[in-house]
Amino acid sequence: MMREGAPKTIYRKDYKAPDFLIDSVDLAFDIYDGRTRVASKLDIKRHGTNQAPLVLDGESLEIISLSINGRALSADEYRYANGKLTIENVPDQVCFEAEVDIVPEENTSLEGLYRSRTMYCTQCEAEGYRKITFGLDRPDVLSTYTVSLTADKDTCPVLLSNGNEVSRSTADNNRHTVVWHDPHPKPSYLFAIV
Repeated sequence: MMREGAPKTIYRKDYKAPDFLIDSVDLAFDIYDGRTRVASKLDIKRHGTNQAPLVLDGESLEIISLSINGRALSADEYRYANGKLTIENVPDQVCFEAEVDIVPEENTSLEGLYRSRTMYCTQCEAEGYRKITFGLDRPDVLSTYTVSLTADKDTCPVLLSNGNEVSRSTADNNRHTVVWHDPHPKPSYLFAIV
């Protein structure tokens, strides 16, 4: 008898190549105590000649806004259920943008972005990235990442992500921002912030 929430066995014979690939991911985290806003911009292209809908992984995300190629999507242009965001009839290349809210302080699964005492950290392996924002959370989709982290300088004095630091700034309200860029394509499970 299989218990609920038990890992599902995945066999190589059942492998199906992704319908879409993501060339680059731009993420902006605006971290506040009790809520974190994540803005994402994904450069997506269709893989092969399929005409499948765009299906992105995402769990426990509060959608603020979604857009395709700069045009805001209304609620009747997508479906978000069972950890999947489905958008029909997308072109072969799209710029997908999303703003979502997450609550790391309430994330007790220790997957995605969560708070451990005074530190925010991520655990994306094997499928934790989907608890941060929408994406193709699978190991055969490789993307470059540019990440902007903004938080209170006193509660989050160190802001780290993959790659190389690009810039650092401080605002008048004691919030600071650090931007990171990782030019080496990687799967979402290797994404990390602290």
